[in-house]
Amino acid sequence: MKVLVAVKRVIDYNVKARVKPDKSGVDLNNVKMSMNPFCEIAVEEAVRLKEKGVASEIIVVSVGTKSSQEQLRTAMALGADRGILIESEDDLNALPIAKLLKSVVDKEQPDLILLGKQAIDSDNNQTGQMLAALSGYPQATFASNIDVVDGKAKVMREVDGGMQTIELNLPAVVTTDLRLNEPRYASLPNIMKAKKKPLDITNPDDLGVNIDSTLRMLEVEPPATRSAGVRVADVDELVDKLKNEARVI
Repeated sequence: MKVLVAVKRVIDYNVKARVKPDKSGVDLNNVKMSMNPFCEIAVEEAVRLKEKGVASEIIVVSVGTKSSQEQLRTAMALGADRGILIESEDDLNALPIAKLLKSVVDKEQPDLILLGKQAIDSDNNQTGQMLAALSGYPQATFASNIDVVDGKAKVMREVDGGMQTIELNLPAVVTTDLRLNEPRYASLPNIMKAKKKPLDITNPDDLGVNIDSTLRMLEVEPPATRSAGVRVADVDELVDKLKNEARVI
């Protein structure tokens, strides 16, 4: 069984994001970049499926600049067999990325496609669902457990009322949640081996995909600074401030 895993290069989750002075976006200069944490979970799950003998090949794919090769090599050090980079300097949103991933799916014909449920930079939670719709594949989102048996994937997912278990015919698209697993660390020998694994580089034009977007980001603003708390003398003053200043009652 062939498994395709999509990964994304994002600002490391330990780094505090800074907005550019002109508010045109987030400042990425001299900022540590890492693999999106939800994508790490997807890679880990694919590796575990291979260790169980369920998966025979793991392909990781990313859409981004040349620097995204670093995250693909990291995924290969964790256990992926080969990587594909769709190189683009454009700041793409979910739909163009889903179209690009579909072109890879059409070419590779994987049995299972794994994605993180969302990226921690854009927080859209859209790409997996769009990819499933474009490909005509069944989908399961927010997976907390995945079992693949006899050409079907049984996925446990979190819903508002508790847990839901659904069964999908393969090929299918599954997006991973935090409780699915705990990603491993890449060992030094595997990091060295990953440098020799095949990494194909392509671009949207070669794939024949139009990446023009109907969305345009107008402005980015940092969250409002929280003001310091104040001490009140009595309940009447507290109620007055909640009513007239905070306007919450």
